[in-house]
Amino acid sequence: MVHSLCIPTFSSSSSSSSISRHNNKNKTPHKPSSSSHPPLLIRFHTSHRENLRYLKTLNIITPTTTTSNNKKFFTPETIDQILSLVNYFKSKGFSDTHIQKLALHNPKLFSSNLDSFDIDPIFNFLSLNVSASQEESRELILRCPSILFSNVVYYLKPTLEFLSELGINKLNFGTSLNAHLLNTRVEKFVGKIRFLESLGFSNEEARRVCGRLPAIFGYSIENNMRPKVKYLIEDMERIIDELKEFPQYFAFSLEKRIVPRHLHLKERNVYVPLRKMLMWSDQRFYARWK
Repeated sequence: MVHSLCIPTFSSSSSSSSISRHNNKNKTPHKPSSSSHPPLLIRFHTSHRENLRYLKTLNIITPTTTTSNNKKFFTPETIDQILSLVNYFKSKGFSDTHIQKLALHNPKLFSSNLDSFDIDPIFNFLSLNVSASQEESRELILRCPSILFSNVVYYLKPTLEFLSELGINKLNFGTSLNAHLLNTRVEKFVGKIRFLESLGFSNEEARRVCGRLPAIFGYSIENNMRPKVKYLIEDMERIIDELKEFPQYFAFSLEKRIVPRHLHLKERNVYVPLRKMLMWSDQRFYARWK
């Protein structure tokens, strides 16, 4: 158990005799016992308090958890389980600062019955299947802690296989995009492909677009993609084929980039490909078409 206290022992004869006289003076007759419970209890309670204090520094125990789960959360058995999980993360290269981030972004990680046996398959998956180093695995988990609750066989492996078929690789790099891609269900990927197909993309074209722009899987269809398609067709009077050539169109802000630049060009009766319209910096764009 981490952060337990050591109870000092007295080695000098004077201290021993003094303690002995004091004990004999106040002792009432009783049957001698071979156990030494008081020192164990002192050590246990002191260690328990120290561990609670340590878990508070990690943000695992907060005023919120103290209020809501006091009786259930702070039993010695539960503290032991949490400390065991903390030590497991440390064995995987997580520092106290990293564990603080985990507790902050996913409090239920340490307040559930999760233990190292539950999350060890995730680390094995990242290491063996994704080919992530210990540092890369740590960064992927820090960017998407909920991946620790995903089932390797039913969710993570099918997702990795699907992404590989689209030509999306280097998923071992510890980026936020990679972390969330790995933790996305295949059904959500398929939903984006079907949306593109509904616009006139073939299945092969839709899959190719997703392979070129994997961030598209994180875009909301209703709040991002559909409004941009509508503006492209109705206001900009362009065709879907331009999306096939430049799917990065979905990555730009409609209000801050697409609309202002379209209106600027429209006022000057200028038509340029989407790539040139959106990829150029403000300085270059507005200098070219004053």
